[in-house]
Parts: sequence; C-alpha cells; structure tokens
Amino acid sequence: MNLATHQPWGGLGARYGTDFTLSEHSARHLRRILRVYLTAWEMAELCDAACLALTELVANVVRHTPDRRAAVLMMRRPDGPGLRVEVTDTCQRPPLSTAVDELAEEGRGVLIVEAVTDRWGWDSLPDRPGKTVWFECDAKP
Repeated sequence: MNLATHQPWGGLGARYGTDFTLSEHSARHLRRILRVYLTAWEMAELCDAACLALTELVANVVRHTPDRRAAVLMMRRPDGPGLRVEVTDTCQRPPLSTAVDELAEEGRGVLIVEAVTDRWGWDSLPDRPGKTVWFECDAKP
C-alpha cells in the first residue's frame, strides 16, 4: 500500500513531504501524489500548471545535482487558497535567470516555471550546501 495515495483516515492534511534520491522517472510519481493532494484540497484546477512546474524542478535536480538527493514539500498556503511546492537539493548552483535566451540549450525550464506559476524563487540553505527552489500557484476562492 502506498501511503501517499491511499489514506485510510478522513483527510490528507495540509502538507506532504519526503526526501529521496531522484531518477528520471521520479517526476511521474510526484505528479501523481500532487494530483491526489490538489484534488483532496479542492484545487484540482491547479493540477496542470503545478505538475508542469514540479516536473521542471525535478528534472533540474536529476540534471544538475551529482547525488540527485532532494527533499520535496507540497503544501497548502496558509495565507489563502493556493499551493506552494519546494524542492531542496544539495547543489549550490542557483537556477538560471529568466533572462536567458529562449533558444539557449539551458534555462528553458525556469521560463516554463515562471510562465505557469504565480510566483517562484530560490533560497540558499543557511546551514549546509544546497538550495531550495519553490513555486506558488493561487487557487480561485
């Protein structure tokens, strides 16, 4: 039984988080978990945009983090209807700016995240090497 997608109790809670080593197939599983939570939180309209943004963040970990270790946190925003997703990895390299050339080989993922979310950003970790890249999607009240 997968505890992320099958909950025997009444609700899924306001957050889901886990840490693991990502692979090329991890995004598919994380999208499924995200869809389950968004549906339970009555924010299914955010599924397409949030799943696309999550896929880009996971792909960046797989591509740019040598050990592919990451923590993923999905949560309802406490300040209003919406979603916040955070992906924390061990790579100190910041995400590329959205000012990249649209024809460049790298940086298009950041353009996609910016296009489909309401806000995104990143923070370096204060106590160890790495960073957290996050995005937020607003739900209609």
